[in-house]
Amino acid sequence: MNRHIRVVIALAIALGAAATAAAAPEQKAIFAGGCFWCEENAFEDLNGVTASVSGYTGGTVANPSYEQVSTGTTGHYESAEVTFDPSKITYEQLLDVYWHNIDPTQVDGQFCDHGSQYRTAIFYENDAQKRAAEASKAKLEQDPRFKGRIATQILPAGKFYPAEQYHQNFCKLNPLRYTSYYQGCGRGTRLKQIWGDQAGGHR
Repeated sequence: MNRHIRVVIALAIALGAAATAAAAPEQKAIFAGGCFWCEENAFEDLNGVTASVSGYTGGTVANPSYEQVSTGTTGHYESAEVTFDPSKITYEQLLDVYWHNIDPTQVDGQFCDHGSQYRTAIFYENDAQKRAAEASKAKLEQDPRFKGRIATQILPAGKFYPAEQYHQNFCKLNPLRYTSYYQGCGRGTRLKQIWGDQAGGHR
C-alpha cells in the first residue's frame, strides 16, 4: 500500500477515535422535588443539560395519568428526568442544583403541595450516582440547620413515565400561570428562608 495512503488512513482512524472519545455518552438523572413544573425549570437551561422532562416515577401503576397520580394512591412521585452531558456538567453539580431548589426537611410534600406524590427523592441510575447522592446528603446533614431533619430519600431509579404534553416546558409556555402558581405556593419565599443567597427558584 502506498505510504501516503497509509498515513491518510491512520489519520482518519485517529480523528474518528478522538471524535468518539470527545462525544461522551449522555447520562440521565431523576429528581423528585414537589411540583414537576418547578423541577423541570430548575434544570432545563443549565449548560450541559440537553433535556429536562416532567414525569412520574416510583409507583406501581404502568403509564399513569396525571389524574391518577394526583390521588396519591399510585405511589408515584412527580419528578424530572434530566439528560446531561457529563463532559459539560457533572452529576454532583446537578445534585447541588437539586438541593437548592427544594425544602429537604418537609416530610409531607413541598411548600403548599401536600401528598405522597410531592415528596422529595433522588433516584439513582447506577452505583456512582448512589454514592454521589449519599455523599451530598451526608454533607448537608452536617449543617446544623438540617442535621437529623432531612426527609429526602435516595432510591434506585425505576421506570420513568413522561407526563402529558401539556405539562412539558410549562414555565415557558404558560409563564403567567406558572408565576401565579409559584408565588402563590410560597416556593420562592421558603427557598430564600432556607438557602439565602444560594436559593434556586424561578428563572
